[in-house]
Amino acid sequence: MSTTKYLLILPLMAAIAYMAVVALVYFSQRALLYPGAGATAAADHPSWGESVHVKTPDGEMLQGLYLKGDSDKPCLLLFFGNGDRVDNYAFLAQALAARRIGLLAISYRGYPGSTGSPSEQGLLTDGIAAYDWLSAHTGSKIVVLGRSLGTGVAVNTAAKRPAAGVILVSPYLSVLSVAQARYPFLPAQILLKDPFRSDLNIGEVRQPKLFLHGRLDDSIPLSSGQALYEIAPEPKRMVIYDGAGHNDIFNDGTVGDVIRFVEALQGNRP
Repeated sequence: MSTTKYLLILPLMAAIAYMAVVALVYFSQRALLYPGAGATAAADHPSWGESVHVKTPDGEMLQGLYLKGDSDKPCLLLFFGNGDRVDNYAFLAQALAARRIGLLAISYRGYPGSTGSPSEQGLLTDGIAAYDWLSAHTGSKIVVLGRSLGTGVAVNTAAKRPAAGVILVSPYLSVLSVAQARYPFLPAQILLKDPFRSDLNIGEVRQPKLFLHGRLDDSIPLSSGQALYEIAPEPKRMVIYDGAGHNDIFNDGTVGDVIRFVEALQGNRP
């Protein structure tokens, strides 16, 4: 092959390879965004609480774990991260139970124990359904807690329901902005099906807000959480943990900050 032909073919081969990468990302993006989804069954013997089921307006059935607390204290509604599951929060349930604070954690559609397949609209629907279920089953005020991907669900829920407070652990400005920073060579704005635009919803969240983020987070950079914090309306507070990353942010100190925030909403400081 002559040099001239090679130079003509090379850009074409590069373009085809790029288009193949774009197609692969487009068609596999939900598997990448929701790694915890799948056919795995819910645990037969939950590590905490009682197993409950929440029906969504579009006909899905969500499995959750619920630990009832005292009616004069707020109850937490937990939306976990994309690779997580409700069974992993026994440590939080036990700490809350010691203060007589309740907890409901739901498994998103398509996640263990729940029907359906995950999508942004699906998860946002799940969040509202979980809030409404909890509101009907407790006389307590509800504090919404989102972690990682679940912060987008928490922000949307608090924007549409009268939560008493909002706790965002490792939040992002949007999934779109995180994707754009991580994959600058891809047209994320065109490709992304589930952008989770917390930046467009946070202005409606006027309840007290606690932002928690690890300085060493390499999954959702601190800068993304700080950007969301900056545009959030008052009242708000941000705590940055210098030694924490993304998956190790929960410890006794973090749980203590959560409990103090919840009890302060009710006027029951430790």
